[in-house]
Amino acid sequence: MVGDSLSAEYGLERGSGWVALLQQRLARDRIAIKVVNASISGDTTSGGRSRLSELLAQHKPAVVILELGGNDALRGLPLNMTQANLSAMTQAAKTAGARVLLLGMQVPPNYGQKYAQDFAKLFADVAKAEGAALVPFFLAGVADAPDADKLFQADRIHPNAQAQARLLDNVWPTLKPLLK
Repeated sequence: MVGDSLSAEYGLERGSGWVALLQQRLARDRIAIKVVNASISGDTTSGGRSRLSELLAQHKPAVVILELGGNDALRGLPLNMTQANLSAMTQAAKTAGARVLLLGMQVPPNYGQKYAQDFAKLFADVAKAEGAALVPFFLAGVADAPDADKLFQADRIHPNAQAQARLLDNVWPTLKPLLK
């Protein structure tokens, strides 16, 4: 698992984030896979790309989940750079023998309709071009929920503890087939 603050339990009690819940679900379902959470708050696709080779060599994962890109958008980084980094990470993971799951992200509408559409589309484009699995919108049912304010920390960026099970529910149906 290579991600940013959404997966690094930013603002949450340790062991309560969606990645920890994933490890619990695997144990409950008797799926003997250890989850390595290499997520870093504030990370971008460039940061993830620079760290990935070492992580692949160290852990030799069967599946790599990439949850990066949100900070790229928040920083206004070029979309083609984000896409190139996600493509390179997907290719590196596949070369190392891992299956890849991309967690798509969306940006708020104040970024402009074209930018928001292009940003959301780049995840699908990478998944299609690289043969990776895709969760189109990782924060579905959280960021777009009618009661979204109740599902976020005060910063309105990071989902709270109540939202973590929903995040896992967004990932699980696409991840589970990759674990076989």
